[in-house]
Amino acid sequence: MQWIMVVPLKALARAKSRLSDTAADGLRSGLALAFAQDTVAAALACPEVADVAVVTGDALAGRELAALGARIVPDEPGGGLNAALRHAGAVVRTANPHTPLAALNADLPALRPLELGRVLTAAAEFPRAFLADAAGIGTTLLAASPGQELLPSFGTDSRARHHASGATELLLSGVDSVRQDVDTGADLRAALALGTGPRTAAAAQRIRAA
Repeated sequence: MQWIMVVPLKALARAKSRLSDTAADGLRSGLALAFAQDTVAAALACPEVADVAVVTGDALAGRELAALGARIVPDEPGGGLNAALRHAGAVVRTANPHTPLAALNADLPALRPLELGRVLTAAAEFPRAFLADAAGIGTTLLAASPGQELLPSFGTDSRARHHASGATELLLSGVDSVRQDVDTGADLRAALALGTGPRTAAAAQRIRAA
């Protein structure tokens, strides 16, 4: 089974404000783009992934991620993360009604294709399923089988909200790279310890040199 991944990305100028203690204002947008580039590149390299659709209203991010092979879906609703995912999911499902769909965070710079494949293979056993983040509070991946609505509820305490919506939590070990999103300096250090993609590694070097 091959999946279509939907990756939401907010405007780079507004991204990753919680990294202000780690990266200066002028560096955070580049760091957010690097996270997304490494995430998308890893997802596209996963054998279980047929396509990656990035939903964004950021022109620079759209160009850079399209150059990697992602499909760009304009963030037409402009109503935040869950509205963007619902919109992109509808666009994708119109063209591919029989393909399983999964929302994936754009800030997984240590993502490994084989670990993502394990998560998607496990998710295929359920109508809807999700993977909690490394902190055990949020969600990094939400999956829906063909014929099922994604019903995204990302944001604060999304693990509990996705539970409440009827999605099955995937209790997998050995998929740390799919869990490790980056919101804070501590998260970034944890991702770098796992081993990030080349763009995040280079951006982190620029931060150290600043």
